[in-house]
Amino acid sequence: MFNKKQKSYTDLLGKTNRIVEGTIIKGDIISQADFRLDGNLIGNFQSEGKIVIGPAGSVTGDIICKNADVEGKFDGKIQVTEILNVKAKASIHGEVSVGKLSVEPGADFTASCAMKTNSINQTLNDGQQNTK
Repeated sequence: MFNKKQKSYTDLLGKTNRIVEGTIIKGDIISQADFRLDGNLIGNFQSEGKIVIGPAGSVTGDIICKNADVEGKFDGKIQVTEILNVKAKASIHGEVSVGKLSVEPGADFTASCAMKTNSINQTLNDGQQNTK
């Protein structure tokens, strides 16, 4: 009757992985939970959650995630299925593929960008459906 999906340990505690300033990681990171990076990552990052690159953080490599906030530096290819927020002090170079994009004035956004919709069918103004 009350079949609820069991939440994972990280959902119950509301935990976020965190790499602090002064830490350098060379290699790939794969995480199911959200992630905050204030250090440096030289490698690839993949998550089903959100990544936050803090003002002192930097990533050189590829990122695949659901949501992202960038305040620091990123150089590589980033694929965000939902929303990418680029803060005023951010620097992004490379290729960007997003669902939605928000760029604050002052950000260094030097990248090719492709916005992809998540739905296959889109309703036109007259109510007809167009299948892509």
